[in-house]
Amino acid sequence: MKSEVHQKQKSPANKRPFIGVAVLLWKGDCLLLGQRIGSHGEHDWQFPGGHLEAGESALECASREVLEETGLELDSARHAGFSNEMFAAGERDYVTLFVTAAHLAGEPCVMEPDKCLSWQWFPYNLLPSPLFLPITNFLKQEPDLSVYRVDLDIRLSEQK
Repeated sequence: MKSEVHQKQKSPANKRPFIGVAVLLWKGDCLLLGQRIGSHGEHDWQFPGGHLEAGESALECASREVLEETGLELDSARHAGFSNEMFAAGERDYVTLFVTAAHLAGEPCVMEPDKCLSWQWFPYNLLPSPLFLPITNFLKQEPDLSVYRVDLDIRLSEQK
């Protein structure tokens, strides 16, 4: 079992935390996850996402990153929570902002083959392992991801 990095360590005084955005992208009762390549958390399963850019909101970042990584568009995005992790013995301090959204249409493509092996849909209560540390810590806050579910079909029927 992978050991978790102590979360109360401080960043060196001259470094600030990175801000990541992770997207719980829903297709019915399933969430999209990809297997990481070539960085911290290699081979862990992650939600689509990436780094927040200057002047960008978390929801804008979520939409951009999902499109860049998977070729998919999302709908009805909203904030879901956050986590805070230290990676590589204090070398990388991250705050991850979680966004939840509905999948519009299509199947995911690996748009960044140097960062992700594949994208797959998993039932929200049967996620693969190992999970990327921010997801593991997010699940400690709320183990039932269904509370964040966004169902496009339900939303569209409510608008009629």
